[in-house]
Amino acid sequence: MFNSKRFGGVATAVIVAGGLLFAAAAKAQEIPEAHLQAARSAITALGVTNQFDGILPNLAEGLKAQLIQAYPNFQDEIFKTVDSKALELAGRRGDLEREAALVYAKAFTPEELNAIAAFYTSDAGKKLLTDGPIVTRELVRAAEIWASGIRRDLENSTNQAMLAIAGASAPADAAAGAGQAPAAPAEAPAPKP
Repeated sequence: MFNSKRFGGVATAVIVAGGLLFAAAAKAQEIPEAHLQAARSAITALGVTNQFDGILPNLAEGLKAQLIQAYPNFQDEIFKTVDSKALELAGRRGDLEREAALVYAKAFTPEELNAIAAFYTSDAGKKLLTDGPIVTRELVRAAEIWASGIRRDLENSTNQAMLAIAGASAPADAAAGAGQAPAAPAEAPAPKP
């Protein structure tokens, strides 16, 4: 049996939830254009979305392989069709740039974004972007060598300290006998005839 009261409650809940989602989406869109432009400048200077350049080509290659297994006699048509459809979707790359700008605009003020863009478009900023991964790799290697030396020295100094503690707490005659070979047993006297 249809319960109209229950349906009305569910419908009201859905409408309220939809309104809240719409309000949140509208608030996200309230970021001023100047703020978004500063974010676009920063993400361009940083090249943050460059790491996603391979998504569409990789998806296209995966789809080609999948379709070739399903339709092995149409390999040429599959390549042409997938490449054509992928090119049609390439224009949607701008959607990712807009989303990235919104993410950065929410995290940074326009002044901070302008400072980030100014630094990373400077010679020093460009050098940091290109040489930073190499420097980081070398730093990690140096830290590993340093940690190895610290570990060795910590173990050695701790072992020496523990040997001194253990030696000081041993009984005097046990300490005196430590490191010496045990005394040979005395010979039994010869039996009397």
